[in-house]
Amino acid sequence: MIIEDKNILKIADKVQCGERLNKDDAIYLLSSSDLPSIAFLANMVKEKIHNKKVYFVVNRHITHTNICINRCSFCAFAKSKGDDGAYMLSCDEVIKKALEAKEMNVCELHIVGGLNPELDLNYFVEIIKKLREIMPDVTIKALTAVEVDYLAAKHGISVYEVLKVLKDAGLSYLPGGGAEVFSQRVRKAVCPEKISADRWLEVHRTAHELGIPTNATILYGHVETIEERVDHMLKLRELQDETGGFMAFIPLAFQPKNTGLNIGRDYATTGCDDLKMLAVSRLLLDNFKHIKAYWINMGVKLVQIALHFGVDDIHGTVVEEKISHAAGANAKQALSKKELIDLIIQSGKLPVERDAFYNIVKVYN
Repeated sequence: MIIEDKNILKIADKVQCGERLNKDDAIYLLSSSDLPSIAFLANMVKEKIHNKKVYFVVNRHITHTNICINRCSFCAFAKSKGDDGAYMLSCDEVIKKALEAKEMNVCELHIVGGLNPELDLNYFVEIIKKLREIMPDVTIKALTAVEVDYLAAKHGISVYEVLKVLKDAGLSYLPGGGAEVFSQRVRKAVCPEKISADRWLEVHRTAHELGIPTNATILYGHVETIEERVDHMLKLRELQDETGGFMAFIPLAFQPKNTGLNIGRDYATTGCDDLKMLAVSRLLLDNFKHIKAYWINMGVKLVQIALHFGVDDIHGTVVEEKISHAAGANAKQALSKKELIDLIIQSGKLPVERDAFYNIVKVYN
């Protein structure tokens, strides 16, 4: 690969030598239009760690409620009680959805929802305990840091106590939602009622201390600057240096349709934006082993290209996704295992079915 941009060439020297990139490096890459060079560097790092492997999981999303007291302007999913389309699943209804997925041999249940005042810690403990009884081998990944913080406030107890109760009930993993962008300026503009960046990081730090692994996300492509994106990733890198508890980083592109965020456009991020975010994530987050391209947001065609931009994971079968689709995501609700395998093979990569913790279930040569 011939890199003509002198600044990217200097960054390439750092990458080759295993030297950590800094803020200016990441800002330059995100601002550059030299996609081939960026892809080359990110793919080189990815293949050094994973070779040709690309991971996927057989999982099922369950969104237990769309009633939420936080009405973030970027969200098209949240409803107030009594609104048309507002819903709340009972414990039995959540279990029923999980049992439907049992026939698929899912190894992970992904359960998140809004901040519904009618739901308390007992609701989640009951669900998790029942799921653990009927599906003992399935990993229960549930509740964002925002939901955990809300339960702590509701019951007047610490985040540690909430997570300890949930872990004892059978919770194995926290998803990475609710991070949005850590910049206080951005949060004030798009989600002023949501927990602060420091609080989000503290919930994840506490989970890691309890031996609960977590994911991390960023929601980009709305009112944030490139510098604020980089600052967000650097805060995650700092916490990962401290705890080592993050499993994967998932950049999530903002889906603008049907939201209350008036930014003068109704289209999503460009493919170039998405590919650069994934590639720079791989290069900057040198202590994150896995960078995930979320096909629900990106669509399967762009995800195939992303597999050459440092991505090693494409999420899973999903079955039912509500949050991104409410904001206009055009991807299908679900992909079969065969579709995921074919998608990876067609990209010239090696499909690897994994469990929630990236233990290999099966390699498809």
